[in-house]
Amino acid sequence: MNDKNFITSGRNTIIHKNKKIDLLVINGSHPVAIVSHTGIDLYNGVMPKKRAEAKKAYQEVVDVSASEVFGEEKTLVFIQALDNKEYKLDYSKVGTANFIKVHQENYI
Repeated sequence: MNDKNFITSGRNTIIHKNKKIDLLVINGSHPVAIVSHTGIDLYNGVMPKKRAEAKKAYQEVVDVSASEVFGEEKTLVFIQALDNKEYKLDYSKVGTANFIKVHQENYI
C-alpha cells in the first residue's frame, strides 16, 4: 500500500501530513483547491493527468468522492493544514469570499 501525504478524519476532514507535497483537492466539478505548507488557495495550474505527473510536481491529487477518501462529493470539507490552521471549504459558497475560510486557528 502506498503511503499517502494526507489522512482522513471523520466524515469530511482531510489532514495534510507532508510539508514537501502539495495536495490538490478535487470535489466533483467544483474548483480545485491546493493545500501547501503555507495554507490553502484555489489552484489555477494544469491538473496532472497521471499520478506520476503529480509526483514529479510534488503534488498529490485528493479526490473527495473517491472510495478511499469519503466516497461521495461533499458540501463542506475541512482541511487541517501544516500552517497550524483548520480551513473550511464551503462548496455551497463557491465564487464568494466565504468559499475558503479559516475555521479554527492553532488546532494542534
